[in-house]
Amino acid sequence: MAETAEAHYLDRRRTAAERLTGVAVARHGYARHLRKVRMIEAGHPIPDAAGLEAAERALALADGAGADDLVLVLMSGGASANWIAPAEGISFEDKQTVTRALLRSGAAIGEINTVRKHLSRIKGGRLARHAHPAKLLTIAISDVPGDDPSAIGSGPTVPDPTTLADARAIIAKYKIAPAAAITQALTNQRNESPKPGDPAFADSQFKLAARPADAMRAAEDAVRADGYECISLGDRVEGEARDVAAAHARLARELRDQGKRAVVISGGELTVTIRGKGRGGPNQEYALALAIGLAGLPAVAALAGDTDGTDGGSGAATDPAGALVDGESVARAQAKGLDPAAFLADNNSTGFFTALGDLLSPGPTYTNVNDFRAIVIDTP
Repeated sequence: MAETAEAHYLDRRRTAAERLTGVAVARHGYARHLRKVRMIEAGHPIPDAAGLEAAERALALADGAGADDLVLVLMSGGASANWIAPAEGISFEDKQTVTRALLRSGAAIGEINTVRKHLSRIKGGRLARHAHPAKLLTIAISDVPGDDPSAIGSGPTVPDPTTLADARAIIAKYKIAPAAAITQALTNQRNESPKPGDPAFADSQFKLAARPADAMRAAEDAVRADGYECISLGDRVEGEARDVAAAHARLARELRDQGKRAVVISGGELTVTIRGKGRGGPNQEYALALAIGLAGLPAVAALAGDTDGTDGGSGAATDPAGALVDGESVARAQAKGLDPAAFLADNNSTGFFTALGDLLSPGPTYTNVNDFRAIVIDTP
């Protein structure tokens, strides 16, 4: 997005280079070559010191903008982890620890971001306060169900409908025991986020450049062009990855029983409650549970992957995006002496698919319109 913005201003509009300044941040391994804008690679999903630097640079740029300036914010999924500016009194380590706990708890991404917003100086509309009174334009790629502007990147430039009380309730719901500084911050009214009607949003616009629904429609068109019936479950599927996979496997079996030649597609963001010690992500765990549900079913294959090219994991650009399975995946695993159910119980989907050679590893895609899953049911 930053690369395209530079081309727009410097090449097409012939804007003087000294009039353009900025900072771009993406996860490690996702950098692009930029001419005027500073490129920073930072930690995701666990924030790191580079994310701190990126957020401070963004806040400083916004603070320096005047009434005659345009502050252009290009937002996409990942910004919640990549832009880190802990609220006053919170250490970076405290923020990392509570983020890890939320990610392991099975909390939905919206719940995680509600907590993040109230522990931040940049999220939840606060960047807009720093940019005021400049003109503010946000162009976003949505990676969230429903395309809620306040949820994309934790909404740094839009009003926040969530509250400190909501954040405290989420901490309690998942039985997280945060550091004392986190508890104090979530009771401090100064950490309440700006709401609709705040003067910071008086000269602000928000535009969507792409949505998960756009990607789903393109997939539907491709499925039908190949002569299959397309069964779209929508771009807002949420829930525990293994439970959703079991339901999708049952649907695939029903379609086979009906003699259908079809493709079931779905988007949305699944969650994993981590109880084991293995490695993986929601798409890989979904794929593993789906393989168990599809075991022995002929002429069926499936893919599950994160459209940014990385499915959770360690945060490295080489992490897999997801996995590929078919009706023979379980039999092939058992022939190697592997117990799929044991891998699932240990949340070790990466280990399972590494052993089978069935990881989906496209590398960085430089965009993010959430997760994508497809199950192909063909004629035996």
